Amino acid sequence: MKTINSMKILLFGAGFNTDNLGIGALTVGAMNCILAQYPDAQISLLDYGNTDNTYRVRLNDRTIDVPVVNMRFSWRLYLGNNIAVLLLLAGICRVVPRSLGEWIVNHNACLKEISTADMVASLAGGDSFADIYGLERLLFMSLPQILTIWLGKKLVLLPQTIGPFRRASSKAIARYIMKRATHIYSRDRRGIAAWQSVVTNGSGRTKMSFCYDVAFVMNPVPPQEIDVEGIPVFETSANCPLVGVNVSGLLAIGGYSRKNMFGLQVDYSRFIRRLIDMLVRSKAARVLLVPHVFGEGQESESDLIACEKLYAELKPTYGDMLGLVRRKYDHSEMKYIIGQCDCFVGSRMHSCIGAVSQCIPAVSIAYSDKFIGVMETIGIEAAVADARAISEDELLRTVEAVYDQRAEIRQKLVPKMKEVRATINAALAGVLN
Repeated sequence: MKTINSMKILLFGAGFNTDNLGIGALTVGAMNCILAQYPDAQISLLDYGNTDNTYRVRLNDRTIDVPVVNMRFSWRLYLGNNIAVLLLLAGICRVVPRSLGEWIVNHNACLKEISTADMVASLAGGDSFADIYGLERLLFMSLPQILTIWLGKKLVLLPQTIGPFRRASSKAIARYIMKRATHIYSRDRRGIAAWQSVVTNGSGRTKMSFCYDVAFVMNPVPPQEIDVEGIPVFETSANCPLVGVNVSGLLAIGGYSRKNMFGLQVDYSRFIRRLIDMLVRSKAARVLLVPHVFGEGQESESDLIACEKLYAELKPTYGDMLGLVRRKYDHSEMKYIIGQCDCFVGSRMHSCIGAVSQCIPAVSIAYSDKFIGVMETIGIEAAVADARAISEDELLRTVEAVYDQRAEIRQKLVPKMKEVRATINAALAGVLN
């Protein structure tokens, strides 16, 4: 007989087949969150992909096998796991006799996996249950959630940024999902207001609650080998602190549109150069360039490509005060490397979470509301510098203030992180009852 701990749970909007380490951090954090309440749960990834796969995942004190249930987001309608075909079949199952519906489900591998799950938990990439990245991205994340609802399964939206939904069509999609979800967690308190503005009649109000971003509970793992070029990372000195700087390849190319997609009020590349110069010359700090998104091609959003360009250009000027993390580590290993810093400045939110979750003061160079939403939950909203709203000089002043107060900020983060971990580990209590 199945017990509450041996439940089958599908995790959607997460995975490891991405160059974005933030997604990996969210995925591991979500698994820790699930297993804290249901330690014998069978977790699978519900993902878009071409081939079956099984990942061996290192968690806090164990390693688990996580298989992948594949769907396709494609114009190839002859594929049995095409999301459009799956939705069509699920829609038919809702109107035909139950026995026929069960036959249809049992003869489609993807539908069968979803139908036998006790819960589908959606992360939506952390911030993609919104139309900030366009309607296609919202559909990419929303259609499997609608499929879950049509198959009559429990849908839980794990801690994530809710919205914004700027288009009427986006609001309609969000409203449909949120009114039917079993429970919704927002990783910031602003998400509750976004939910209320979409679900206008207040239906299901008690299903919405706050929980910290699950990536806070991903533990760092020491790499077998540290490949840091230019500076000895593990040589600490009070007179020469180490500041990690995460450079966003996405912001460096102007967003996906290549035309300042996020409306920054600064020249991002120029700001990063001024930042490095200020840290080295005015603060006598060593700077470590830390990529958090990888990829190939000069037009990609790869942080590593952006960091390598900066390093090649600035190394002759700053010598052994400038270093670079060149190798592609996984999410847990990169968190360990970030943990060697005395202070951190990041343009990818989960690089900043990797820092503050280890009680390292971090300045978030924000390009969306998700930064302030998450960081104000741990009381460091003053360390968020919104590049859409303030000048380069103001950004630099924010970094300087956090750097100068790093000891005090670290002391405040220590007890807060204990509370964060306890809250995340208790989040799913009773959801499957």
